[in-house]
Amino acid sequence: MTIWQRLSRLRVNSIKSFVSLFLVGVSLSVAIAACSSGGGSNSTTGSPGASPVAQNKQNVEVTLVSFAVTKAAHEAIIPKFVQKWKQERNQNVTFQTSYGGSGSQTRAVIDGLEADIVHLALALDTQKIEKAGLIQPGWEQEVPNNAIVSKSVAALVTREGNPKGIKDWSDLGKDGVKLITADPKTSGIARWNFLALWNSAIKTGGDEAKALDFVTKVYKNVPVLTRDAREATDAFFKQGQGDALINYENEIILAQQKGEKVSYVIPDVNISIDNPIAVVDKNVDRHGNREVAEAFVKFLYTKEAQQEFAKVGFRPVNQTVAQTKEFADKYPKVKTLGTVKDYGGWGEIQKKFFDDGAVFDQIQAKK
Repeated sequence: MTIWQRLSRLRVNSIKSFVSLFLVGVSLSVAIAACSSGGGSNSTTGSPGASPVAQNKQNVEVTLVSFAVTKAAHEAIIPKFVQKWKQERNQNVTFQTSYGGSGSQTRAVIDGLEADIVHLALALDTQKIEKAGLIQPGWEQEVPNNAIVSKSVAALVTREGNPKGIKDWSDLGKDGVKLITADPKTSGIARWNFLALWNSAIKTGGDEAKALDFVTKVYKNVPVLTRDAREATDAFFKQGQGDALINYENEIILAQQKGEKVSYVIPDVNISIDNPIAVVDKNVDRHGNREVAEAFVKFLYTKEAQQEFAKVGFRPVNQTVAQTKEFADKYPKVKTLGTVKDYGGWGEIQKKFFDDGAVFDQIQAKK
């Protein structure tokens, strides 16, 4: 081989080596850029530890944390949403769910249960999660109806045949009547019960002094305050305590659907028991599933979802559903219906009635 041939081969080999090194460099640059964008531009928050946006995934998971009595409704609604999302977005959504007392669920989320959506018994619990920095202020305006997605009213459950003749709230203050209810210091539902009693006095023409006197009489007729509504129900039905029990209308309807015989009345003066829904902003941004979580929340307001709530005892918030003959007959209008707004909202209610040293503690001190 001549020297010129050797030089030509050396030149070709050098060029091949250079091209190979160049292509490797380009590949590494693309890979590095892709990795960098995965934690930045593809995240809703841009934080280093955030997950890629869920819309770029074939499968996405959502965690729903709710209060116990919504379980039957959500178990019917979730498959409908999953099917709809698959058809529209070609994406598989799976739900992790947790059901329990509203207060305990609230504490669990604050303590680290990574809920993407919370559906709780009262706005006060959602506000606690907001104060913990997990939900952004203004969540009530992000969806219809001030974020109230399910509602009920209070019912008075009596023994079969109603031997004590309990027909309305005033009967609970009579001598010889024993009422079973939970402690409003520990139970969200029990706060609704207290407010229903107070509201009944105010809405029938009483002033605050008369309301205080009436509610004090009622709680003197409570032999023991249970920790939560479930314990109150067990004390009444399983242990045979008391002549009456305050419970959600939806709980009673669901019990009847399961074959239980329940004697109850819906007082004409009542309180609208409103249950809010909210996206947990900090968690959905960390999980990268905000779009799906928000879509599910909005789906809960549709006729399809509200029908499922109504079937298991909740009064529909969708007026089209509420006005159908099936549900108008099932849920007759309450003559005088009070709301939380009538009493300044949950912040004022908590401060006035349930904080340490407030009205409820004063009532207990008189027993």
